Amino acid sequence: MSDWRRIALDRGDDGVRVDLVLLRHLRREKAVSRNRIQKWIEAGDVLINGAAPSRAAWRVQAGDELRVRIAEIPKRARPEAQAIALAILYEDDDLIAINKPAGLVVHPSFRNASGTLMNGVLAIAKAWPDGSTPALVNRLDKLTSGIVLVTKRTDINAAMQRAMNARRIDKDYLAIVRGKPSPLRGSIDLALDRDPWDRRRVTVTDRGGQPSVTRYERLTTANGFSLVRCRLITGRTHQIRVHLAAKQWPIVGDAAYGSGTGSREPGAGVQAADKFSRQALHAWRLSFRQPRTGREVVIEAPLPEDMTALAAAIGLPSAALAKEGLAE
Repeated sequence: MSDWRRIALDRGDDGVRVDLVLLRHLRREKAVSRNRIQKWIEAGDVLINGAAPSRAAWRVQAGDELRVRIAEIPKRARPEAQAIALAILYEDDDLIAINKPAGLVVHPSFRNASGTLMNGVLAIAKAWPDGSTPALVNRLDKLTSGIVLVTKRTDINAAMQRAMNARRIDKDYLAIVRGKPSPLRGSIDLALDRDPWDRRRVTVTDRGGQPSVTRYERLTTANGFSLVRCRLITGRTHQIRVHLAAKQWPIVGDAAYGSGTGSREPGAGVQAADKFSRQALHAWRLSFRQPRTGREVVIEAPLPEDMTALAAAIGLPSAALAKEGLAE
């Protein structure tokens, strides 16, 4: 069952995106999220002055009447523990870091109810002390490889989330891109928002959106391709992928944001790049202070075999990889 609910707007809502207005007013409702609100908008379950807004970015104006039909939220089954081979990079009494391979989903969802990294962590957690509750600190796309950090207790997770929000956790990624980023290092400061025509994609916007900053450094270049190190200053969905593509340096193998301006001359390297089956993006390094002990922790995941092979096929100097400590 569901019914229409009128949202009492106030001055703070004038000129704000309708999805953010609803998130603010419904924040105490169980299981309400921005993603779920955006799905309600797409389904026609949100009305402004009796008409469905065309997109989540629609701006509410003073005097508008806003109504929402809140459908019953289905309960999601508790994830089950499953014996899944996971490569552990780091572990202490409070935290565990997993080197996620490309292709492994991080957390169960309606489309991927089992066989995820979290299912495997739950199996490992059976050996942890009573009261342990595994929780993710960060997530990665299915086709991105690298470090996923998991806490063992809710208080530690809360501390890590506070550190994340305060930008006290450094997150460095490696990407193989088409083109030659110039200057050698810099910052990409472009606001991001969901694509109004395809909710699965993210796009750069100059109207509203979320402030998003990525710092980058070009490590080496060969034959129209480059290895780039990126540091997330903000952590938006698909941020590195969209930022690099917007600068005309798309990540090799990125089906959503790819193509690009790199070398199109015939050759084995170009063929290898064209055939690469996932975005060449790897969560390489994570550094933070252990919330209980205060000790500085640095975790690194070597460049995976598929990206190492791609770098070799493209002709990126192996000496450069070794110098940066990226190769196994």
